[in-house]
Amino acid sequence: MPSSASQSGTAEDDLVKQDGRLRCWWPDGLDGADPLMVAYHDDEWGVPVSEDRALFERLALESFQAGLSWATILRKREAFRSAFAGFAPRTVAAFGLSDRERLLADAGIVRNRAKIDATIKNAGLFLEVAAEHGSFAGYLATYLPRPAPTLTSADTWADVPATTPESDSLSVDLRRRGFRFVGSTIVYAFMQSVGLVDDHLPGCFRYRG
Repeated sequence: MPSSASQSGTAEDDLVKQDGRLRCWWPDGLDGADPLMVAYHDDEWGVPVSEDRALFERLALESFQAGLSWATILRKREAFRSAFAGFAPRTVAAFGLSDRERLLADAGIVRNRAKIDATIKNAGLFLEVAAEHGSFAGYLATYLPRPAPTLTSADTWADVPATTPESDSLSVDLRRRGFRFVGSTIVYAFMQSVGLVDDHLPGCFRYRG
């Protein structure tokens, strides 16, 4: 989930009109609309994802976001994809020492050794979970009901949680399996990203209440 905080107290103040459409306020940030953030809001955030490679990419990117802004990650997304072989889990899981050093030298991505090592380790665990459940999407379905819950018509940005009991539970199980950088806040942001919940605000053209 975008980490900035709205300065409003009403649902209307949490929306921004652009190109004739009302949107959640956060793609505008504090310095005007960011085209990457607008496209992400319009085309990806809250849209259900079922393909395992895409799920691994979103989980990895959310892990890299820890302590950073989502806009920073989006600007580096193509570099991440290139550096991590399109986020193919089997390829990433096979990365060795030379790949780790290559990634640490890549200025196009977030050069954090702990996050790089975690992504490589998580790739192998991701494959194990997918094999156990038929797919990683199948595993997620055991924890999270569909369709994704939405905010009510009276909710504002202040009602969007940072964690939920479901993200807590999923985080605990992922960590039990050995995944790293999967605390409940990161997991909830992942859930938002891949449409396991839908936190578009009432009035936003993407709202599905």
